[in-house]
Amino acid sequence: MELTALGLLVLGVALAEPISRMLARARWPARDPVGGLLVWQAVGLSGGLALLGAGVVYGVAPLGSSLTEAVPVLVRALAAGRLPAGLGVAHVIALLLALALALRLVGVLVAVSLRTVRMRARHRDLLDLLGTPWPAVPGAHVLDHPVPVAYCLPGLRSRLVLSAGVLDQLDADGVWAVLAHERAHLRERHDLVVLPFVAWGATAPFVRGMVCAQVAVAALIEMRADDVAACRVAPAQLTGALRSMGSAAPAAALSSFTAALDHRLERISTPPTPLPLALTVLVRLVAFGLVALPTALLVIV
Repeated sequence: MELTALGLLVLGVALAEPISRMLARARWPARDPVGGLLVWQAVGLSGGLALLGAGVVYGVAPLGSSLTEAVPVLVRALAAGRLPAGLGVAHVIALLLALALALRLVGVLVAVSLRTVRMRARHRDLLDLLGTPWPAVPGAHVLDHPVPVAYCLPGLRSRLVLSAGVLDQLDADGVWAVLAHERAHLRERHDLVVLPFVAWGATAPFVRGMVCAQVAVAALIEMRADDVAACRVAPAQLTGALRSMGSAAPAAALSSFTAALDHRLERISTPPTPLPLALTVLVRLVAFGLVALPTALLVIV
């Protein structure tokens, strides 16, 4: 079991750092954003499961030859108010670290989720007070502001939000292009895709790989919404709308924002060649394999 614990630890550390950094720098996800998002989710899930599993497997190793044998021994001993015989200091520390990591991951995820829900509820109430429902688009609200801004507010009572500047500066085709982009976010619940990565980034902001994951996932989500919108409106309409809205950003906006927008516009105007079917299937198999590997190690150990 000690070798299994070591393997899980190596896998978890590798996924959290070098593999996450390499995946963030890779170019192929731009050719298959859906596959890229699947792999990122698999990396996060597999990494967390491997790190937690490593501590548990090593911690209970003296109590049996498998988890199904060792864990009941630990549970019975703890229920009796004592530590089982055979556990050393290193094993107790491993179990405490696994417990601390689990509590940290779950706690941050719950905290971020609750905070997000509360913020969206307040935002929705403000929209209902300050925004004007747009009869032409059910669920859309228009804010009386000259700067062209558009976004979606996901949830059970989702909202599409446009500023008056969008309606003033964009023609009808441009407005529908913007709406198609935001509807893609709502329809595919991209907020739920990015939420775990926000939580993981908050859990360990000192781990560069987790920060890279958050940035990369956010970029892929925008690419995916662009691709969906470009299937419903002419690409030129979409790029024109995004360019008009991007040009209204304040002069103090970060150069990285401008660079990201330019990259998106170029990608819409000149779509990258999709991955061959064999590679597309391989990407999804890799995502499945990443989750299955630590799961299998924990099951067969």
